Amino acid sequence: MGLNHKVIFGMKLRQFREQAGLSLTDLGARIKLSTSYLTEIEHGKKYPKAEKIARMAEALGRNYDDLVSIRLDEQLSPLSDFLESPVLHNFPFHLFGISPAQVVELMTRQPLEASALVNALIGIAESYNIGVEHLYRSALRSYQELHENYFPEIERTVDEFAHSARIKSDPTPSFPDLRANIEKRFNYRLDEQELSKHPKLSQFRSVLVTKRGSPPTLLINPALSSRQKKFILAREIGYQVLGLTDRAMTSAPERVDSFEQVLNDFKASYFAGALLIKREPLLADVREFFALERWQPRRFRDFLERYEVTPEIFLYRLTEVLPEYLGIKLHFLRFNHEGGIYRLVKHLNMSQVLIPGGTGLDEHYCRRWLAIRILNDLDREKATRRKPVEPVVGVQLSRFVDTNERYLCVAMARHLALNPSATSSVSLGFRCDEEFERTVRFARDPSISRLDIDGTCERCRLTVAECQDRAAPPVLLELQRNRRDIERELEML
Repeated sequence: MGLNHKVIFGMKLRQFREQAGLSLTDLGARIKLSTSYLTEIEHGKKYPKAEKIARMAEALGRNYDDLVSIRLDEQLSPLSDFLESPVLHNFPFHLFGISPAQVVELMTRQPLEASALVNALIGIAESYNIGVEHLYRSALRSYQELHENYFPEIERTVDEFAHSARIKSDPTPSFPDLRANIEKRFNYRLDEQELSKHPKLSQFRSVLVTKRGSPPTLLINPALSSRQKKFILAREIGYQVLGLTDRAMTSAPERVDSFEQVLNDFKASYFAGALLIKREPLLADVREFFALERWQPRRFRDFLERYEVTPEIFLYRLTEVLPEYLGIKLHFLRFNHEGGIYRLVKHLNMSQVLIPGGTGLDEHYCRRWLAIRILNDLDREKATRRKPVEPVVGVQLSRFVDTNERYLCVAMARHLALNPSATSSVSLGFRCDEEFERTVRFARDPSISRLDIDGTCERCRLTVAECQDRAAPPVLLELQRNRRDIERELEML
């Protein structure tokens, strides 16, 4: 007996019992069943035998089929859709310490109210174009933040693999070493030409082709840099070493079928970052850099040369080790910019700051965020130089206008390899307090620019005189002020 049948039967039994004006005790007395047993049925935990169902139907003045049918009336139909949806069956409730059955039990206690809530959530999801994929990615992000994005079991697996495979990582594995491992140890075949023959696949960094009886073939986009190719190989090794089979076959994923796929793709990427940038040398390098009295952008950019990785791989690796080993609270942002539109494509928040991830669809991100300012710096560099040095590196001390909380932000920006007309920035924001300033000496550097910021232009109280970077008037802020004025006048009355 499936979960859905038990739940639907329980909801219908409760609905018919209440319509008949009977309590659980009343119904139990009529059909000679205990109140506790009927409670478990109504909560979707048990499904009665046929002869007990017949007694229930007779006591409630209903037909047998009315009770056993899985069809729900109009009021409860949203719950039926929810129970049949992949969300209930695939959502990772276990990561947050609950089970699908517990969620269902909560819903069956007040089915009409739960049905109205589900209806409202469906309406919100449709209005904001939120699909199951977004829900899975949000769940994963919450899981990462819950663990401060550090997963020791994957770190240990990386260490064990690097030792057994004799991968030289001083300080990072070479492309030939990774290639030899994936070809000989895992029997992969690599092809760096095939994707160029398929223009419609040009946005993919890689595609894995599997055929029964043949070794897997990894098609790598030839437009990628050697550093991007290293990450692709390291991630494929991660899939194999961690034994992850439910996975995306393209990068980025063309489709998402389950949360397990989203989680496995993350684990393989985490493995790749840890394999390319080992903890010990990274922490030693970062501690030395943090001890500098002055901000030195060239030395910060040199980390990319030392580890032979992209800005995103390097900064994202810092989100994994800095909170765990240095106790630093931070957030990570990645913006893409094309055709005058800024798009937040990746974010992670372990600093308790309201980063611009949950804003309305038509709002404009604060143009003073370093992650956006540095994209404009890159555009200016390109306009003044024939070939600017990439990535452009920036630093800024940001203060939120409403809370006075300060964040030291560092960022890098560059053009995208697969879309040269677009640019991308990655940034880290470190929560800035006295303890942080003792750890990061250059945080007190007076040459670092200081700016007041907010979430979006529509909500910001800075005047035009105070901020000349506005992209839109503060319409939502004015709306809030008008509401407060109305409330005050109503109170006076």
